[in-house]
Amino acid sequence: MKDIIVIIKKELARFFGDKRMVFTTLLMPGLMIYIMYTFMGEGLANKMTTPEDYVSKVYVQNMPEEMAPMLNQLPVEWTVATDADHDKIMAELKEGETDAMMVFPVNFVADMAAYDVTGGTPAPNVEIYYNSSETNSASFYQMMKQVLGQYEETLANKWDINAGDKDYDCSSESEFMANLLAMMLPMLIMTFVFSGCISTAPESIAGEKERGTIATLLVTPVKRSSLALGKIISLSIIALLAGISSFIGTIISLPKMMAMDMEGITISYGVQDYAALLLVIFSTVLVMVSIIALMSAIAKSVKEAGTMTSPLMLINVGVSLIPMFTGVKDVATTHFLIPIYNSVMMMNGVFSSNYSLTNLAVTIVTNLVLTALLSVGLTAMFNSEKVMFAK
Repeated sequence: MKDIIVIIKKELARFFGDKRMVFTTLLMPGLMIYIMYTFMGEGLANKMTTPEDYVSKVYVQNMPEEMAPMLNQLPVEWTVATDADHDKIMAELKEGETDAMMVFPVNFVADMAAYDVTGGTPAPNVEIYYNSSETNSASFYQMMKQVLGQYEETLANKWDINAGDKDYDCSSESEFMANLLAMMLPMLIMTFVFSGCISTAPESIAGEKERGTIATLLVTPVKRSSLALGKIISLSIIALLAGISSFIGTIISLPKMMAMDMEGITISYGVQDYAALLLVIFSTVLVMVSIIALMSAIAKSVKEAGTMTSPLMLINVGVSLIPMFTGVKDVATTHFLIPIYNSVMMMNGVFSSNYSLTNLAVTIVTNLVLTALLSVGLTAMFNSEKVMFAK
């Protein structure tokens, strides 16, 4: 244990002694994620939402007198148009100079009241010309569909669906948001964790082989197994810190990134949930660092190590997308014996507040056992002079 602690101190001192590496590995990911997602979210919100005080500019033909009081209460500037104005208005719509044009049938209200569904004749049709590529125009179209639908119900209200002030939706907004986070965050966390591992592990092992400093370590009286464990644990600490930095940046910027109003929506996680997430992330970091460390020991240079580990990124991203198509409830306990997949699904379960302690235990034990096996493999690499001193 003393030798392992010595190796850990050496690796951490090497890392934290380089201020540029500390900034680029620990601080910059979370900072860049926050800045990038914030700008993305604000741009998306400006593109997809209409200002509250916005007044739509709409042309209208044959507005029924019966509907005029209702339509004039809307935030719309109505301009009367004729058939002769049609082409000019269409050109303005395409250029985004106006929001819409509504054309009512001449006797719309009377025809609608007299319309017989079983008569076989077409129903009275209101034409709404709009430009879906313009946010304000598309918003007006959706608003008018709702207004006209409600007006139709007042004329012939045969039945109601979920009338009154009762809350018929058994799922709260907080649960919806939690499920949304459960689909997105596992992929983000796994990407950040992998990035932290790939930025430190190859330099620590393949880099020392390339510089020739690994020979100094190997001739010391430190056991090769202690050297392997010391490397894995120290690299895991650094990768975990990098993952936490990125995770914090994501959580802070997530509301803006999603262009959603989070006011009034609270997602509460308990101490057990945070502990479960931390255990899963830490055990996952151990697995990833062990795999990359093993590949780095085989590689002759940092560049070769990067090439060998690049397919792992594709596997990592591919597995992380699974929660978007299936929930943790559909996963059997035996599936949590699969590394990486088990971590992704456990994160999904934690964020959706739908996981079992049994599956959590299976995930952590599986990851720790795999880490131990990979540590044995890394020890074997360190014991092989053919591998460690290959040119």
